[in-house]
Amino acid sequence: MLSWARRVLAAVAAVAGVVALVSGGGDHPSGGTRAAAVEVAAQAPPAPAPVRLVNPATSTAVPVRVAIPAIGVDSGLVDLGVDATGALAPPSDFSTAGWFATGTVPGETGPAVIAGHVDDYTGPAVFFRLEELHVGDRVLVSRSDGQTVAFTVDRVAEYPKDDFATDEVYGPTTGAELRLITCGGTFDRSRRSYVDNIVVFARADA
Repeated sequence: MLSWARRVLAAVAAVAGVVALVSGGGDHPSGGTRAAAVEVAAQAPPAPAPVRLVNPATSTAVPVRVAIPAIGVDSGLVDLGVDATGALAPPSDFSTAGWFATGTVPGETGPAVIAGHVDDYTGPAVFFRLEELHVGDRVLVSRSDGQTVAFTVDRVAEYPKDDFATDEVYGPTTGAELRLITCGGTFDRSRRSYVDNIVVFARADA
C-alpha cells in the first residue's frame, strides 16, 4: 500500500499541468529578448479537480500581498486555480501576482506557490525580473491574519515546460517553503509561448 506521502506525490503528478503559465501577447516593445505569449503552454494531459498538494492548512489565513525588495515587486495576490487541462490558470491582471489557492498557505508546512506573468505586449509584467533574484534575497508575504512571513531565497532554477521537475517543485517539505514561478527561456513564436519556467525556491526564516 502506498504511504500517505507517496499518495500525495501521485496526486501531484496527476496535476503536473499546474506548472504552465501564460505570459501575455505580442512582441516586447522595448526590443528586449522577451516577447509575450497568448496561450497556456500546458504540457500534461487533462487532470482531475485541483487537490491540496501537501499538507492541509492549520489556519484560515490566506496570503494577501507579496513584496520582493530586490527586484521592486510589491503586489496584491489573487487566488489561482487550474483550468480544464490541469494547467495553472494565471492572473488575469498582468501587474498582479496570484497564489495557488488549493495548495499550501505561505507560512504553513509545505511548498506554497505564487505565480505571475513575465510580460505582455505592452512591456514588463509583475514577475519580469524574477530570474534576477539571488541566494539570500528576501520575499515577504503578508497574510490576512496580520502576519508577514519572511522567506529567504536559496536557489533559482529554470525548467523546460515539457520536462518540468514537478516533484521537486511541488513535493512535500519538512518546513514552510515558497515557490515563485513565471515563464522564461526562449520565446517560441510558433506557439506564442515561452519554452521554460523560472522557479525561485525560498525557505521561511526561522
